[in-house]
Amino acid sequence: MNDTRPEFLQLIRQLARSYQAFEMYSNRHIRHLGLTECQFDIVATLGNTPGMNFRELGEHTLITKGTLTGVVDRLVDRGLVRRDADKSDGRSQIVSLTEAGNQVFAEAFPAHLAHLRSVMQELGDDRMKQMREMLMELENVFRQAEGTE
Repeated sequence: MNDTRPEFLQLIRQLARSYQAFEMYSNRHIRHLGLTECQFDIVATLGNTPGMNFRELGEHTLITKGTLTGVVDRLVDRGLVRRDADKSDGRSQIVSLTEAGNQVFAEAFPAHLAHLRSVMQELGDDRMKQMREMLMELENVFRQAEGTE
């Protein structure tokens, strides 16, 4: 089929479709691990760290500030994370993994990476590097347009 839409529209559509396909494949496995996508994001981000305050956690995850507190609350309820007062800032809290959270991280994170690797390895290292570089270039175009590079 010959698509007569401008190339940039085709690129936008393909980028969205590729991301949706990745999300579906990834999220199905995360749910199989007993976590939501946001819970996995927090556990994976906190793994191998002493913990983070909410600002840092928000900067390192793909979770909006409004959603972050509720997800952390649910992880606290599950016993996977804890909140402690930040010794350097009494107004802030440090969120860190509990022993149970560290166990989930130790099992879920490598399992999920292996799940993703099993599909992506078909591309080969050289092609993955090329794709990463192209995506970085695309990211830079948008960051420059926003003046946030």
